[in-house]
Amino acid sequence: MSIGSKKTPMRVQDPQIRKNNFQEVSLGYTLEEAIKEAKRCIQCKKPRCVGGCPVNINIPKFIDHIAKGEIEKAASVIKETNNLPAVCGRVCPQEEQCEARCILGIKGEPVAIGRLERFAADYTMNLPEGDFVDPISNGIKVGVVGSGPASLAAATDLAKYGYEVHVFEAFHEPGGVLIYGIPEFRLPKGMVKKEIDGLKKLGVQIHTNIIIGKTITVDELLKEGYKAVFIGSGAGLPRFMNIPGENLNGVYSANEYLTRINLMGAYEFPVNHTPVKTGQRIAVVGGGNVAMDAARCALRLGAQEVRIVYRRSHEEMPARREEVHHAGEEGIVFDILTNPVEIIGEDGWVKGLRCVRMELGEPDASGRRRPEAIQGSEFTMETDIVIIAIGTSPNPLITAATKGLDVNDWGGIIVEGETGATTREMVYAGGDAVTGSATVILAMGAGKKAAAAIHKRLSENN
Repeated sequence: MSIGSKKTPMRVQDPQIRKNNFQEVSLGYTLEEAIKEAKRCIQCKKPRCVGGCPVNINIPKFIDHIAKGEIEKAASVIKETNNLPAVCGRVCPQEEQCEARCILGIKGEPVAIGRLERFAADYTMNLPEGDFVDPISNGIKVGVVGSGPASLAAATDLAKYGYEVHVFEAFHEPGGVLIYGIPEFRLPKGMVKKEIDGLKKLGVQIHTNIIIGKTITVDELLKEGYKAVFIGSGAGLPRFMNIPGENLNGVYSANEYLTRINLMGAYEFPVNHTPVKTGQRIAVVGGGNVAMDAARCALRLGAQEVRIVYRRSHEEMPARREEVHHAGEEGIVFDILTNPVEIIGEDGWVKGLRCVRMELGEPDASGRRRPEAIQGSEFTMETDIVIIAIGTSPNPLITAATKGLDVNDWGGIIVEGETGATTREMVYAGGDAVTGSATVILAMGAGKKAAAAIHKRLSENN
């Protein structure tokens, strides 16, 4: 039987319809489509795809189950190592990880591993669960700071080991970046909440509206009987360009903009009481997934023109190709090789964005060609709102309030190897709080490794 050289297509909402709603863009596979795609997998004796997965899912095994129509078995295989399959199937950059290593990708397109993971998770999400066995409690308390991907992974594994796990979340809803950062049209919040419900069934206690470093400190948790603490607080401190005009009304960090929309429900204003100012012309500065998310949200909130302003070319954009493609389909304009130098205001409000054209020079430390300004190329772009999406750093609140916790020059917590052990005894860390902004699945992998290291250490102590 011949193997198709291309992935089985996945249905999506029509661009002209979806740009006016917050419903999910990608509609997923049907059972027949999933089985068809799963049969493309040649079941390599030495599967390279598994090595590209940060949580080491047995990819050939779960795909084989789908090919046989055994979807519940496929989901069980995934959940052996991945606690958030419905999430990861949607937002992981599989094209850079597992799918990048698929042997079919040498002469054609790789197996659609991410789409199949999403299918298995979605297909089984509402099915009755099998017999649930409560983990046997060992009576030892462990604290987890934050409730994003790294923390959720760590908390799940620690609960399965038998620990009494308490999660401390600063916002009023758990989920971290999965809730406040990624728009509904890419990751439905109902999916995230169902995954978190599974965590609660394991006995994990989630405490919201608790700001570690203010409400209570890591030091106080350790004094109150927590035998270890894992910090997975992410990287929520926005970076700015430090150009004139950034203090004008109408300038948002992408973090604030997306939090207002996703967590606070600004897209349902006035039903929800958190507004977000919407202009006719919006400029989003940056070229990553967050920039795409902000731009696509702005379009859905009624902007007549949304522009992505990025100082390098399309090839250097760090955003997923799928997100760039979807943004282009929806009518978002890409001003590439363009760099802002000043935000122009009038009466305290944004009125324009002064930019220069760029050209690419020699590669910099990241391996991408360095953008260099073209003399005499300045121009002004009319805009009402400017959204800065050039990255984030770890918030120093927790580290500043924790004795003996070392950080590097840009605020990332310093850890030992892959164990997540910090310079403070019995305090571990992982995810964006350590690496800076990265992917959901990498954060989850770090959380799982830290949980294993905590368990090993506490087992040795007892």
